[in-house]
Amino acid sequence: MENKATQPANAGVIVAVRGSVVDMRFDKQLPAIYTLLRTGTAAQPVLLEVLAQRDAQHVRGIALTPTQGLARGMAVLDTGGPLQAPVGKALLSRMLDVFGNAIDRQGDLAAVQWRSVHNAPPPLARRSTQAEIFVTGIKVIDVLMPLERGGKAGLFGGAGVGKTVLLTEMIHNMIGHQEGVSIFCGIGERCREGEELYRDMQAAGVLPNMAMIFGQMNEPPGARFRVGHAALTMAEYFRDDEHRDVLLLIDNIFRFIQAGMEVSGLMGQMPSRLGYQPTLSTELAGLEERIANTDTGAITSIQAVYVPADDFTDPAAVHTFAHLSASIVLSRKRAGEGLFPAIDPLQSSSKMATPGIVGERHYRLAQDIRRTLAQYEELKDIIAMLGLEQLSPEDRNVVARARRLERFLTQPFFTTEQFTGLQGKLVSLEEALDGCERILHDEFKDYPESALYMIGAIGEAKPPTPAQAAATPTPVSTAHADVA
Repeated sequence: MENKATQPANAGVIVAVRGSVVDMRFDKQLPAIYTLLRTGTAAQPVLLEVLAQRDAQHVRGIALTPTQGLARGMAVLDTGGPLQAPVGKALLSRMLDVFGNAIDRQGDLAAVQWRSVHNAPPPLARRSTQAEIFVTGIKVIDVLMPLERGGKAGLFGGAGVGKTVLLTEMIHNMIGHQEGVSIFCGIGERCREGEELYRDMQAAGVLPNMAMIFGQMNEPPGARFRVGHAALTMAEYFRDDEHRDVLLLIDNIFRFIQAGMEVSGLMGQMPSRLGYQPTLSTELAGLEERIANTDTGAITSIQAVYVPADDFTDPAAVHTFAHLSASIVLSRKRAGEGLFPAIDPLQSSSKMATPGIVGERHYRLAQDIRRTLAQYEELKDIIAMLGLEQLSPEDRNVVARARRLERFLTQPFFTTEQFTGLQGKLVSLEEALDGCERILHDEFKDYPESALYMIGAIGEAKPPTPAQAAATPTPVSTAHADVA
């Protein structure tokens, strides 16, 4: 676990070890905050980061590696600099840990530079102010909550509603479209997910334009807390030195906050609301503000955000919302109804959805879709109590349109082909808008709802059979049964 900083002969000694927190005494010179220190044995080195200077001779650090074997009286070496991350073209197609070590069994990295993981965000004068849409090929996202090129999008949801699947699908769709580089940063996630992602990206042939860095669930909080900064240092190199567009995928930003909470607690700071660290907003901003467009390139970020107990008022979710240009909210209820991707169109939003950016037609259609779905949501209680037959003809038409829109906005994914048996579909924005417009104009009112479920473009909808056409017009029994 070599860090490439020089090693001046400034040595100290361990005076206390409390789990991942280590207190050290330096008689000669006190190391600065964020300095990387080395201790342990040659066979089992331990790396520490200084987080507090306690007095004129003592510092307190957090371990970035497991602390088994540490004891009072052991020598500590000051590396003379902060934690550093490797940068350069040699990172592409590789999988790394927080220290820049290759963990893909492909040998050590060659021809890389090393840079500090602690960098300032680009100044406002260097930032680009151009607004441009980032097309994903996923209908519900492109139509209702378009992403911003160089912006930050969050995928919000509780456990098991499809955040990682949606993230993986976006990687698959977007690397094929764009000329840029993708960096995947796994913070506090399972090693199974990392291994599956590596194999999927290899099979899809997109690994040559991608670098992966992981701080896994089993690693100490210090490593999980710094892996996001290391990934950003790599992304900044491709943006500023290579002048390329970078797609930065983070799974999961909540685990970054959680690691900060653990570090804060270990350091003895008093927690604030719900047990979070008092410096939550500052730490999150220190990471998020580095993700920015400049005059030379853009870092577009898509971040999965775990929402504890599906509670969107949790401070972790609230503070993350503030940094994003698009919020994609995943709903357990929609997942239970089999509507995948399980995105809630009424809770999700994007600041790009304005007539000046997406155009008048797209904006008007998105508003009509939202209005139709919102009206259906309001009518569900009446349908559950009295049945669809008690609604006015106009309301019945709204329900029929809304149910067909819901089904048309589902989509089979490339990354789930092996589970669903359905071939993945990539749908252009124009095809998605055309399909929604035709449904709103009642062109498909005679089609069964199932004809619009899990298809790509609207042209794939199968016309009704003579038996279906002769049957009573559709949504009466189905809507009542589903909602009741």
